[in-house]
Amino acid sequence: MNLLTEAFIDQLAPNAGAMKNGRDLVKKNSFQVLRIAEDRTLLFGECKGSGKEPYRCSVDFIQQESPVSRCSCPSRQFPCKHALGLMYAFALGKPFEQAEIPADIAEKREKAEKREEKKKAESAEAREVAPPAKRKVNKSALLKKMNAQLEGLSLLEKLVLQTVHHGLGGIDKQTIRLFEDQAKQLGNYYIPGAQAELKELVLLLTEEDNKEAVYTRAMEQLIRLHALVRKGRSYLEERLADPDSPQDTETALEELLGHAWQLAELRELDRVKRDAELLQLSFLSYTDKARGEYVDAGWWVDLHDGTVHMTRHLRPFRAAKAMKEEDTVHAVVQAEELFIYPGDGNARVRWEKAKQREAADADYSAVKSLAADSYADVVKAVKNGIKNPLSDRNPVKVVAFTAIEKVVDGYTLRDSHGKHLPIASTIMKAPQRLEEILPLLPAEDLREQAVLVMFRHDVDTGRLEVQPMSIITERRLIRLLY
Repeated sequence: MNLLTEAFIDQLAPNAGAMKNGRDLVKKNSFQVLRIAEDRTLLFGECKGSGKEPYRCSVDFIQQESPVSRCSCPSRQFPCKHALGLMYAFALGKPFEQAEIPADIAEKREKAEKREEKKKAESAEAREVAPPAKRKVNKSALLKKMNAQLEGLSLLEKLVLQTVHHGLGGIDKQTIRLFEDQAKQLGNYYIPGAQAELKELVLLLTEEDNKEAVYTRAMEQLIRLHALVRKGRSYLEERLADPDSPQDTETALEELLGHAWQLAELRELDRVKRDAELLQLSFLSYTDKARGEYVDAGWWVDLHDGTVHMTRHLRPFRAAKAMKEEDTVHAVVQAEELFIYPGDGNARVRWEKAKQREAADADYSAVKSLAADSYADVVKAVKNGIKNPLSDRNPVKVVAFTAIEKVVDGYTLRDSHGKHLPIASTIMKAPQRLEEILPLLPAEDLREQAVLVMFRHDVDTGRLEVQPMSIITERRLIRLLY
């Protein structure tokens, strides 16, 4: 129960609305009964509802890192506002009466323990008998799918070549409608990734502001689409010739074509790191209109080797209300198994079981010591990466800086070798521009520290720019995006 802080409860809440509603229940004294088990592993109580009978809710902390909430209300959200309110009441110091664990909850606990014991026994037995069997693949279905994907890529290639032949200046409303129809049609060819890339092009071409900048970005997107067609076709043809050949795990090509990696696949491919410690350096939620989903993105540093990973929690528009929103995490996450998705640059990661501990000064110092101190080496690595049209256009790195300096056209980062990285404030949208935030920071935070930056290659100027996302000092993390 030591973990039950307001910040921890905020992380459990499915969205900001549920968080607010849970707090409001405590403010309005809506809980008629507040009870706690003698061993402090269970909170339970009664809350006023819309009917005559109160809602009976409980939160079970038998597994502290993943509490189980139960409630008699009809809400589809877990935890519901009543369970959240129960936890907030405890965190805010409301008096709880000590009581015995209700019989129905004790029974559910017993059943859950038996299921867990059976699962562990089966897992141990399987490890002793033989290594885990590889997943069986229906080869005929796989071949059929890959042939359909090749057809879809041919359709996309025809559209791209026609667009390049006629030129971006000749695109009108009728052409855009054709693109939209073709994008819908690609949904029949098992290439949702390529379909989303085409939708991204359509969204660019419908922008009204600054046509010159739009055309530059549209040309980049056409190059990306053509590269996806070319590399995707070559890869699929190789796999058609040899269906037993392994999937590409070095790049994000499978995901770009639309493959959704399962954790079982990642474990089978040995893309798992055990006992990893991660500190979140930045978090941002945004809308991906092309894919029709909200994205909760987090950038994390591995405290052991300094690698910057990314988490992406996807909430499709049609199901967003019933899905949990991710939020900023201030603690260090200790993951039992860190699943690493195929891809270059900031590989996407995920974990199933993890503990949390408070971030300490030693963690911030570790991040600083792992930061790249030579801009020349960082720039070389970034440029080599973005040469590939299918790579991440905006890689993220942790770099050290001697100073953040004011120059004629903005700010710049300077390293210990006197090299500079120009700062831009338009790579990502933020409520406050960096130029407004930096003057508010103490002078010591702008000297001899580390910074998490996102890179962008400005095609028009040929300049490599960065946007600071967070500043890391020896004692704290200063988030510049929120």
